[in-house]
Amino acid sequence: MSDKPHPSAIDVAGAWYLSDAKASLVPIAMVKTEDLLMDELVRSMVGKAHDLSAALSAFKQHAFETVGEFQALLAQQYDAKIGGKKGNITLTSYDGCMKLQVAVSDRVELGPELQVAKSLIDECLREWTAEGRDEIRVVVDRAFAVDKEGPISLSGLFMLLRVPIADERWLRGMKAIRDSMRVIGSRTYVRFYHRPTPDGSWRAISLDLASA
Repeated sequence: MSDKPHPSAIDVAGAWYLSDAKASLVPIAMVKTEDLLMDELVRSMVGKAHDLSAALSAFKQHAFETVGEFQALLAQQYDAKIGGKKGNITLTSYDGCMKLQVAVSDRVELGPELQVAKSLIDECLREWTAEGRDEIRVVVDRAFAVDKEGPISLSGLFMLLRVPIADERWLRGMKAIRDSMRVIGSRTYVRFYHRPTPDGSWRAISLDLASA
């Protein structure tokens, strides 16, 4: 048997096959040249993407560990703790042109009270429709997508909580929203910034492929 002609080639009774998207075995000689070229391209790029993802993950871990070691050093030197209430911290270069931020944000889960809140708010909206309070409906739609299935916007809910309405049903709805929010953990982020001069505007260093 000759050398394997393709990374995914399968040897069946001395003949080479490729598995297609339907899990059917196709003789490799029957696969179009352009399909083989496309397959090669995709495998190469996805492989590099996996490597890049692993490198980013390792870099993130390295950044957290390095900042943590610096915090421990200062704590030992000054018998104090550096960092904010939740571990948030900003470190700046001596020339003021580079900085990194470690930020900790809560992960919030929305409980069943949210459905009660939606019912109360929907009741208010339907009654207020005749009064033309469309600006309130826009805010609610952003958070709930009223009468539609869809994800709930946490930032939209916080906007909703700031709307000053004295209606008793609305206030009960706002209480239900607050009661529905449960912190189930936290997530830590590290961000990097630079600017050409100490008085310039900060620009984020993108580690996101979509915005790089």
